Amino acid sequence: MHAYILAFPERRWENYLLPLNEEPMVGIVERRLLEAKRIHDVFTIIRRGRLREYSLHISNPVEVRARNRLEALYKALPGSGEVFLVEGNMPLVMPFLVNYLSTLFLEGDSEALIPSWRDGSLEVTHAFYEAKPLKRALETCLTENERKLGCIARHLDCETVSIEALSSRNPKVTLSFFKVRSSFDTKFVERTLRII
Repeated sequence: MHAYILAFPERRWENYLLPLNEEPMVGIVERRLLEAKRIHDVFTIIRRGRLREYSLHISNPVEVRARNRLEALYKALPGSGEVFLVEGNMPLVMPFLVNYLSTLFLEGDSEALIPSWRDGSLEVTHAFYEAKPLKRALETCLTENERKLGCIARHLDCETVSIEALSSRNPKVTLSFFKVRSSFDTKFVERTLRII
């Protein structure tokens, strides 16, 4: 099974090479994904022209020329197989959770398994997908001029799993969905990485 890290910045402040405990954030995400049992290869989707920077820190960069994340993902995904999608600013992704979600996904018969919060919001960048239906959903989103990744769930036969139900069994589950967006987040992640 392949994992795809979406490290395609759309805003200037997005920096997936931000050092956390002297290791680039996207490198930490890749390393933690490779600790999961069913993830065999990790590909990182990056903006065209950034290959030299990223190739020093990750094993499989996929350089893409695109206007936004939807288009980048559409261009980088394979035509078939199962994929796990995660954002490059989620360095606390938990390998045990990826293992559990992959088991649920493979046992089910839906096109996607997407974790959801109590309020109904979906974590589309921490989910398992069938690649072919995902590409179709991305194509539909692009033709409808959507800009947010959340639109893909509307065009897929997806199953959801409650994050709160999972975290009631293991509180570390919620850390897996944490996204680094500020310097405060960076400090929190650095402290947390030392503990876990």
